[in-house]
Amino acid sequence: MKQYNSIKTKYPDALLLFRVGDFYETFGEDAVKASKILGIILTHRNNGGDRTELAGFPHHSLNTYLPKLVKAGLRVAICDQLEDPKLTKTIVKRGVTELVTPGVALNDDIL
Repeated sequence: MKQYNSIKTKYPDALLLFRVGDFYETFGEDAVKASKILGIILTHRNNGGDRTELAGFPHHSLNTYLPKLVKAGLRVAICDQLEDPKLTKTIVKRGVTELVTPGVALNDDIL
């Protein structure tokens, strides 16, 4: 969660889609918002004794879910894995690769 929190502080006004393996995950308030807008399951996990809300979807469904978030008026930061997890023995490097807002959506699938 340290890596997630570090990236989230750089994009506090955006819903952060955080790539974990084959899924985009959302946490905390982002998870609550995403579950309501997208109609996906809201669950939780224990993080060092703290309960953290969690909601996610398969990465290949991004083009299905991203337009719904943007049409709901949200700014969305897409955080991808920047290296192959199989090639590292430490935490996979991640970074925001795309920032999508209702005013600057260029992809026809989002509009």
